[in-house]
Amino acid sequence: MNKHLIVSLDLNDLGKIKDIVKELEGLVGFYKVGAIPFTYFGLDLVKFLKDAGCKVMLDLKYHDIPNTVARACEGAVQMGVDFITIHTSGGFGMLEEAVKATLMVSEAKKINKPKLLGITVLTSIDEAYFKDLFGDLKRNLDEQVLFLAQLACSAGMDGVVASPKEVRFIRKECGKDLLIVTPGIRPHGKIVSADDQARTMTPKDAIIAGVDHMVIGRPIVKAVQPRQAAESIIKEIEDGLRETA
Repeated sequence: MNKHLIVSLDLNDLGKIKDIVKELEGLVGFYKVGAIPFTYFGLDLVKFLKDAGCKVMLDLKYHDIPNTVARACEGAVQMGVDFITIHTSGGFGMLEEAVKATLMVSEAKKINKPKLLGITVLTSIDEAYFKDLFGDLKRNLDEQVLFLAQLACSAGMDGVVASPKEVRFIRKECGKDLLIVTPGIRPHGKIVSADDQARTMTPKDAIIAGVDHMVIGRPIVKAVQPRQAAESIIKEIEDGLRETA
């Protein structure tokens, strides 16, 4: 089972989700539950995945006042999820409160502490869009990603979510122990329709760049043969691992 691949279940069909998890059994053991499936199926989906022996990345991108985010993280810990995402743009105080709350509940309940991941800049945003959003910001997109990654580190977060394009300089500035999770991964030679990712990279190149985990959804869950698609992606990952060995 490949430890680097997280399959995104951004679907509103529980039957389809269960079919995919069953089809990928023995090949994939880590799934992302984002806003779409969680809104539809909530704790039932998380329980289904955990009962199947899978890890869960709860990708709800918390961003609110510090107390609200801290209480949400406490609830997520008790779900038994493995990764929790939080927007770093919420600021140091919010991130720090989330870290404290997660640690305290994990210790009190004797539950494994999930990894907290700071969302930097969404992979749907390119440099032009970034300038439209933050025209008066002195930092460019890459500089903003690094600024937010360093903010996450200073608050005690376990890792960050960034595009594969920024992995090398995040790794250089934040060190080898910071988890880097990347969406925006697209298999070599594949074009996915209705794709809103702007900063992308192949699985092989992402591994060579230093990614710890890559989140891939549509190229697998929308494929005619999801298992075959996952096997092909895993081969690309393994090719990258061999080049870095």
